[in-house]
Amino acid sequence: MTDSHSLLQQAERQCQRHGVRFTPIRRRVLEMIAGATGGIKAYDLLDRLAVEHAAARPPTIYRALDFLIEQGLVHRIESLNAYVACPCPEHAHGFQLLICRHCGRVEELHLDEVNDQLNTQARHFGFRVERQTIELLGSCDVCLKATARA
Repeated sequence: MTDSHSLLQQAERQCQRHGVRFTPIRRRVLEMIAGATGGIKAYDLLDRLAVEHAAARPPTIYRALDFLIEQGLVHRIESLNAYVACPCPEHAHGFQLLICRHCGRVEELHLDEVNDQLNTQARHFGFRVERQTIELLGSCDVCLKATARA
């Protein structure tokens, strides 16, 4: 897993390469997401940001989240309505998320062959995929070991 400092440096470089602004608010939102132990909800981000920036409102968070998602720096966990930092934003292909239902830990996979197969099947049916979200909900190794001991 990528540490928060490295992730922020990588985000800065990526934004420079793409010619987009990595504003202090965007940086802080990414920092908060990267520091979370799993997915974090937008209103939890807003509560934290409001402590530092009294003028922070829902549009502030949602604009920052939209930017971070567009840049590939953050993923939305659809099933939880939460957000997680992407450990490898330079990866241009699809991804899959492993989500522990006990502790909330999220791991990102890059099984390009899975995405390729799904896209091939979609084209077979005359369907153009615009966005693909694959989330696998289960138990992480730590939680499995903890329940086995109980």
